Amino acid sequence: MSFQFIHLEAFSRKGDGKGRSTSFVFNEARRDPAASIHVTNPSPPIVVFGVGVSEVERLHDATADAATTTPKGGKPRRIQKTQHTLMTVVASHPHTMEEVRADAEKRREAEEWERRTVAWLRSVYAEKLVSVIRHEDEGYFHIHAYIVPDDPAMRAAGLHPGQCAKAEVMSGGPTEGENVKALNRRGDAAYRKAMREWQDSYHETVAIPSGLTRLGPQRRRLTRAEWQAEQTHAKALKTAIERAREVKRKGETFVAATKEDAARIAAEAAAAKAEADRQLAAAKVATEAAKAAQGRAVQEQRKARSMMARVREEAARVREATARLQRLPGAMRSMLDGFRTSKVAARIRQAVESEMEALRRAASDAADRASVADAGRREAEARAKNLRASLTETGRDLATARCELAALRPPEPAPGISTPVLRRS
Repeated sequence: MSFQFIHLEAFSRKGDGKGRSTSFVFNEARRDPAASIHVTNPSPPIVVFGVGVSEVERLHDATADAATTTPKGGKPRRIQKTQHTLMTVVASHPHTMEEVRADAEKRREAEEWERRTVAWLRSVYAEKLVSVIRHEDEGYFHIHAYIVPDDPAMRAAGLHPGQCAKAEVMSGGPTEGENVKALNRRGDAAYRKAMREWQDSYHETVAIPSGLTRLGPQRRRLTRAEWQAEQTHAKALKTAIERAREVKRKGETFVAATKEDAARIAAEAAAAKAEADRQLAAAKVATEAAKAAQGRAVQEQRKARSMMARVREEAARVREATARLQRLPGAMRSMLDGFRTSKVAARIRQAVESEMEALRRAASDAADRASVADAGRREAEARAKNLRASLTETGRDLATARCELAALRPPEPAPGISTPVLRRS
């Protein structure tokens, strides 16, 4: 056996003609003794997806008890127990449980098939798929899926693609010239077409990657050679798909690594560009600063040259003034030299604002001292002149007095004649 097997069936709470109700289904899945007489050595099921069987039963029964339906023109009422309220799906793999237990590779193949089947069921039934279990106490590796309807009336028929397709045809009524039997045949054709599409979807998604054929040999009346050839083709197709998947995985890994490398290189390039921009900006700032400093240096050099020229001019004027002042008294010349020197210093330091005020004060003090010294000199000269005039006048008066005194002095007596002495009486 190497062809796919998947089957779906709906159940009601009352049960069908064989007595299979939702309770029986849950009991059989749970391996209750009364419902497991067909199994030699029953063992508890293994939950593959969702919740356990007992939890599914509680959820189903509570939902069914609350479900209602509203007939046309009537009031809402509870659904009948004969209505299908549970949809089940059974899928089986060709490997037997003995093969799976004995061969690790076959175990891997069966588990991979199981994973694909669960993924397909979830894509088809979404949140309505509440549980998937696996039984390992029967002949073949297989799983059971339980789907609970989520509409208010809890119609499991809405989850059956064949029944939905036929109901849609029947609701449209017969076409022109079509009787009821023809309409029913058209509905059955829609049913079969929908079920083939359902099987084809499973085949493309699960069976082909698992190396399973779409149909078995008896259904298509194939010879043993034809059937073996188809099996070989299916295995080759599976191998090709696995290789393609591996190539895709490696390609995705390479693309992801390439993207990471590209992102890293882009990040490094961005960081390098940012650093280059920063350094360029810093270089521009340094260049502008250097240009400004050079401009200031040129200006200072020009100022220095102008200052030196003024100093040389002032020095020449000082030398000329010094030559003119050589005829003046030494004290006056020193004072004027100091005053000139102070003026020169004041002019030189005009270019340096920080020292200008001190030079001005020094020049002012020198000028004040020169003025005071000049006034003292003039006063001293006046006093000396007055003193000389006074001395001259005094000398003349002294000479006159001496002449008058000489005229009044008596003559000297002759030798031998005594001079009488006058006595006071």
